[in-house]
Amino acid sequence: MLTMISGEVAPNGANAQAAEPREPSEAELLDAYSRALIGAVERVGPAVVHLEVEIARSVRGRQRGSGGGSGSGFFFTPDGFLLTNSHVVHGAQAIRATFGDGGTHSAHLVGDDPDTDLAVLKVDQSAPAFATLGDSSALRAGQLVVAIGNPLGFQATVTAGVVSALGRTMRSESGRLIEGVVQTDAALNPGNSGGPLASSRGDVVGVNTAIIAGAQGICFAIPSRTAEFVASRLMRDGRVRRAYIGVSGQTIRLTRRQADRYHLAAPGAVLVTSVEAGSPASRAGIIARDLIVSVGGVPVTTVDDLHRRLNEDAIGVSLTIALFHGGTRRELKVTPTERS
Repeated sequence: MLTMISGEVAPNGANAQAAEPREPSEAELLDAYSRALIGAVERVGPAVVHLEVEIARSVRGRQRGSGGGSGSGFFFTPDGFLLTNSHVVHGAQAIRATFGDGGTHSAHLVGDDPDTDLAVLKVDQSAPAFATLGDSSALRAGQLVVAIGNPLGFQATVTAGVVSALGRTMRSESGRLIEGVVQTDAALNPGNSGGPLASSRGDVVGVNTAIIAGAQGICFAIPSRTAEFVASRLMRDGRVRRAYIGVSGQTIRLTRRQADRYHLAAPGAVLVTSVEAGSPASRAGIIARDLIVSVGGVPVTTVDDLHRRLNEDAIGVSLTIALFHGGTRRELKVTPTERS
């Protein structure tokens, strides 16, 4: 009778032992690293395009010529839909997409969402290749990632790095908070905006969007889960629907004594600074100087908390807003409308 041990045949009962595993050499590790990068680039690279954008310039409401900009984008469907950044194409009069083979094609804007700095474009022909959106929630700090784009006009540029941190937040140009942002040290430069950040498996885990000027290796990407959600809404409606109640406010920090006085679990609230006439908040009786502390039974301690509550699901739904005015607690029913 024979027993298989480490791929070798040894007599039954023999005192044969498997050879101890050998540590891979530095050269072997570097080769494996290179193969991972090459594989990711070969899967994602053909889907990346260079975007050239023409934007009208106006002075006092009158058009005064046009300007231009550029960025990156990538196909994420086989029928010609592209993802990029809102700030790359917002207000564009004309958009040209240059494919990897050098061919240039017109693209039109399907919809953009400045609140998440994402936009969807459409080219009226099949994509030469398309990238798969991966699961950004599965990312881990230290994981290898690859950025592909067109920095400073150098097309199809590849940079590599790691996921530096997860769960970052940043402000969009509209002022709204973008959550779950991926920080990476894969080098990004002007022109990389809108390009893919891919895992070593070739799945897109982020849309490259921003850098910190003057810093080294501090770059950011919108997570793919956010991109997938926003892209589906832009393709369906041309916009991302959000609720509106018509208040402007600011975050204020309360002292522990004030929080105890108002019976609040956290020492924060939203101070209403103004209310638009005829808005849902105005009709409900909310006025300036009110302190909003909860919406729909969920505590609100910052303006960002209020934004989170005013999502698509809140449109047309009667919400109970708890607030304080002059030290008196009130609960008002407000029905948000869709933000224009």
